[in-house]
Amino acid sequence: MLSRVRCREALIKESVGSWEPNIDLLEAFVEHWKGITHYYIENTDENTPAKKTDIPWRLKQMLDILVYEEKQQAAAGEAGPCLEYLLQHKVLETLCTLGKAEYPPGMRQQVFQFFSKVLAQVQHPLLHYLNVHRPVQKLLRLGGTIPGSLTEKEEVQFTTVLCSKIQQDPALLTYILEGKKNIGKKKASKESTTQSKEDYKHDGECSGAQASNTQLPAETKEPDGGIGESNLVTSLIGLCKSKKSRVALKAQENLLLLVSVASQAAATFLVQNSPCCSAVTQHLCQLYQSLPTFLDPADIASLEGISWRLPSAPSDEASFPGKDALAAFLGWFDYCDHLVMEAHSVVADSLAKTVAEKLFVEILQPQLLHVCEQRVLTATALLTAMLRQLRSPALLQEAVNFLLGTERRPEAPEDSPCTLCAHLIEHCNHLSDEISIATLRLFEELLQKPHEWIIHSLILRSLEGRFYVARGLSEPENYEDTLDLEEDPYFTDGFESGFQPSSKPPPGPSTNSDGKTAVTEIVNSFLCLVPEEAKTSAFLEETGYDTYVHDAYGLFQECSSRVAPWGWPLGLTPLDPHEPERPFFEGRFLQVLFDRMSRILDQPYSLNLQVTSVLSRLALFPHPHIHEYLLDPYINLAPGCRSLFSVLVRVIGDLMQRIQRVPQFPGKLLLVRKQLMGQVPGEQLDHQTLLQGVVVLEEFCKELAAIAFVKFPPHGPHLNLSPPP
Repeated sequence: MLSRVRCREALIKESVGSWEPNIDLLEAFVEHWKGITHYYIENTDENTPAKKTDIPWRLKQMLDILVYEEKQQAAAGEAGPCLEYLLQHKVLETLCTLGKAEYPPGMRQQVFQFFSKVLAQVQHPLLHYLNVHRPVQKLLRLGGTIPGSLTEKEEVQFTTVLCSKIQQDPALLTYILEGKKNIGKKKASKESTTQSKEDYKHDGECSGAQASNTQLPAETKEPDGGIGESNLVTSLIGLCKSKKSRVALKAQENLLLLVSVASQAAATFLVQNSPCCSAVTQHLCQLYQSLPTFLDPADIASLEGISWRLPSAPSDEASFPGKDALAAFLGWFDYCDHLVMEAHSVVADSLAKTVAEKLFVEILQPQLLHVCEQRVLTATALLTAMLRQLRSPALLQEAVNFLLGTERRPEAPEDSPCTLCAHLIEHCNHLSDEISIATLRLFEELLQKPHEWIIHSLILRSLEGRFYVARGLSEPENYEDTLDLEEDPYFTDGFESGFQPSSKPPPGPSTNSDGKTAVTEIVNSFLCLVPEEAKTSAFLEETGYDTYVHDAYGLFQECSSRVAPWGWPLGLTPLDPHEPERPFFEGRFLQVLFDRMSRILDQPYSLNLQVTSVLSRLALFPHPHIHEYLLDPYINLAPGCRSLFSVLVRVIGDLMQRIQRVPQFPGKLLLVRKQLMGQVPGEQLDHQTLLQGVVVLEEFCKELAAIAFVKFPPHGPHLNLSPPP
């Protein structure tokens, strides 16, 4: 009671700004500490909770005294006697031992709170001292060993203080992770030489540490100094797994703060002396392996936008099996991506490489190459979902290297398809339509990423040198002669005007001063490609050409801004007329897409939509070679070469022959379009696949026309939304 009265008097005097002699503060501080240690000597009731004893109150008084003393010592800039007592008598070390014993019940919670408040409120640097960072390490290890403990809230507050201190002074990271025995010894010797002249004069009394050991159960000695792994990191990872969303979120924010240290030396130390990257990645792999063996790609796609900051709500009865596990995995992947994006470059590169090695190579790659179609389908859909969330440059680089490799030379037909990229491209032409659709979605997602190597690896390296253009030949008099279609009696019937080329050189803004005429010819070539008897969009207002122009303009602007930093040329590479022709190979990716496009009249509707969607994405890229090869109908192709337009022309030739064998073709085609738009109930018709393919073909040609129109508008850089005549 006497000590309580003294402390209250000290606090009252503090409130009125009076000065309390140091010896009185020290005496009160020592009395409170002895009151705590004597509790273990005198108390016999082991079931009384700590919060019902005077221990929390005494710890609060000790903290207030330390803070008040520091304010009084502010001018001197030195540690006061009470702080020196705390350090020299290993008060924190003893409290850590008491917290580990969890006696009285709830003592661990009190210890965490005291550590957090002392480190946060005392401004004097403390973590450099051996008698501070060693018990801090032990307390971290203590909290990290009990998943789902009752002290999670206090633990995360404790890590918040530590991460904030490390953010302010990155050099502290070495003390928290390794202990720095040699530095600690120097600090300890310094402490012994700075003992205040007004010491306790209690030579016959035992220290707090000795008193506390009187009636405590025996415990295993823990090694002094350094530890084999980062307790701070493992503690944070453990708290990130908490079932309490607030605790998990705060722990994730703390880990994010830790990896974003500004010092390169500290970041290097974190990578080399802690399990940070491996622990984060290990949890990611565990979440992936906890997913069901098979997941419907549609269910995976339904969880778009999963954010680590906003975890999804628990699934209801109507959700699909494995939804919670999938949400947890995608949420943690999003967090890993955010870590890589915000971390110091040293940590970011290391974490990205670890994720690529452990998740992409060791887990995903065997599943993508598996013989089981369900595993291939699920792995492909999951990889697409991950790409959709991926934002960090370092992790994107690893994903691109994993998927596409690093080969720079143009592909050749005789190349052995032994790489992962070659296998994935073959999956676009898989016997299973579901796998083909899922893989095409993967490539479409990949094409939207801001990485130049993606489009270079898939397309541009095959178009280098423009060997798809015939060398040393004059422009043919008739475009149909180039395509060898003069023998097709159905090809020119009724729409010759759509295919009559200009007598001028191949048109385009870069080669023709009359840009309006040139672009109009290109646009009309696509719009007039489908014969009138196979068109149905005129009967439906929603599918007008102007709608496609609006959509294409927005997508083209987005694509142009994404590729602007890549420094692509504005004009075509000049052809050397004396250079001998070389065999041209469009590359495996375009080869598969063209092959799929040539079968558009025989493939399922959903597959056709995906094939045309990928080709449209490719056509949007503002590279002159891509524009020429995919969007120029008048290109003078080298012998044996094909372009997108030539593929479409041959499809139209096939269509014209098939139309003759379908009774009531126009009516059935219009009915199918209405079914696809949901205007009439769906019912199976004869030639259903063919009719659906015609609908997709018509819309795809309008889409290509719109893309060509917005890439090179006839009236300059400003968009004119009026369709060409």
